[in-house]
Amino acid sequence: MSALRRKFGDDYQVVTTSSSGSGLQPQGPGQGPQQQLVPKKKRQRFVDKNGRCNVQHGNLGSETSRYLSDLFTTLVDLKWRWNLFIFILTYTVAWLFMASMWWVIAYTRGDLNKAHVGNYTPCVANVYNFPSAFLFFIETEATIGYGYRYITDKCPEGIILFLFQSILGSIVDAFLIGCMFIKMSQPKKRAETLMFSEHAVISMRDGKLTLMFRVGNLRNSHMVSAQIRCKLLKISPEAFQHPLKKIASHHPWCES
Repeated sequence: MSALRRKFGDDYQVVTTSSSGSGLQPQGPGQGPQQQLVPKKKRQRFVDKNGRCNVQHGNLGSETSRYLSDLFTTLVDLKWRWNLFIFILTYTVAWLFMASMWWVIAYTRGDLNKAHVGNYTPCVANVYNFPSAFLFFIETEATIGYGYRYITDKCPEGIILFLFQSILGSIVDAFLIGCMFIKMSQPKKRAETLMFSEHAVISMRDGKLTLMFRVGNLRNSHMVSAQIRCKLLKISPEAFQHPLKKIASHHPWCES
């Protein structure tokens, strides 16, 4: 059996058959049970090699509200494509909203029609349409300050909007940039450089039968306070319904 395994690998399993109770006939008189190799059925792993457990929770009720109650952690756990999409979408919506507020102030005060009048003091100088209002917002939000567009002291509603814009911009920057920083600093790919022995063994250690395996670190850096969790799956013999198969099954037994 070991020679067959070395020849065909672990993708096949040894099946022992006999002439009684099966449709297979022996090749000659007096011959006993026959052995043949059949492809091993692929079973889904309980724990992937990267440490992720293939467990899905269902019928929990109000699952969406639970994720939204901790929005920051939800954004950190999202995939990179969704995280970047939310990052760009949030900034785009915030920029368009605040630029629209500056344009509404200029429209209600009549600055759009009187922008080129010499003795008229507008709320924001040189803002005469929506693109100019958008550029003014970008200049103030990003603290670029070209000096061509600036707010005047004849517009109290503009001063209030400017303060609100500064507070809102600080909150959005702290939330999204903090989320991106934490997501980039998470060592999720650290498990790719940790290797486990392909097979586990049971041997006597300190007078007790002990399940043993080896763990290797490919990196030269040391791991401090490392923790390893093992999950042992025990399958009863009743799970194999075919009475003629004697399968030495190999199951995933441990991941970090």
